[in-house]
Amino acid sequence: MSAQDRWAEQLAAWAIPDEILEQAPESPWIHPLRMFTVTGHEPDSPARGRALEALPAGGSVLDVGSGGGRASLVLVPPAGRLVAVDRSEEMLRAYAAAADARGVPHEEHLGRWPDVEAGVPVADVVVCHHVVYDVADLTGFALALGRHAAGRVVLELPVRHPLANLAPYWKQFWDLDRPDGPTSDDCLDVLHEAGIDAHADVGDDDWSARRVLTPEEHVRFARIRLCLPEAREPEVAAALAAAPDAGPRRTATVWWDR
Repeated sequence: MSAQDRWAEQLAAWAIPDEILEQAPESPWIHPLRMFTVTGHEPDSPARGRALEALPAGGSVLDVGSGGGRASLVLVPPAGRLVAVDRSEEMLRAYAAAADARGVPHEEHLGRWPDVEAGVPVADVVVCHHVVYDVADLTGFALALGRHAAGRVVLELPVRHPLANLAPYWKQFWDLDRPDGPTSDDCLDVLHEAGIDAHADVGDDDWSARRVLTPEEHVRFARIRLCLPEAREPEVAAALAAAPDAGPRRTATVWWDR
């Protein structure tokens, strides 16, 4: 089996069974806006460092899966122009407002990458944070990122699937076992198979510094992700409170030069 096929197969295993989805009171695929917008207090990161290495003064940054701009707005300065791609109009409005507040020229493109790539300009650096675990065709996705980078592509992703932390609760509430993969190593295998000379820096990520949800919002978010009704929120709160502190999350910065 190819690395790409293995990646797609492992991602498909994360699908929520229909019999559970049918009981969900609302869509579990929620993305609270505040989790993806800039606060002005973002911690430094290896991904930011790798992007800055390749970014000239006044250079341009393309942010794919931009959300509200956490990956690219921290590059201003030296970045002098920003381009954002996202599937959410709400996220792009937040991105534009944040770019305006920083006085940096910007443009936004609504749609799914790489479907919209034809209308998106090449940039000095392309950044793509916390997106690839939603991408089955990682080969095509990554090659399109490379076509739009004059200098470097920088990905940031957790070493393990971002929903892996909910695996014990899926077992507790639904008796459902969740997959172990894919991982950042699997991502790197796909890129190498595609002929991309990608490198990876792995380290601890102080994820707590990025959390912007209140404890109550965190419980609600987990409850919705678990396809549970509001009446079971106290049970979810108790389960989360009983869990041991997992410590810093391991994060991979995957990057390559054009």
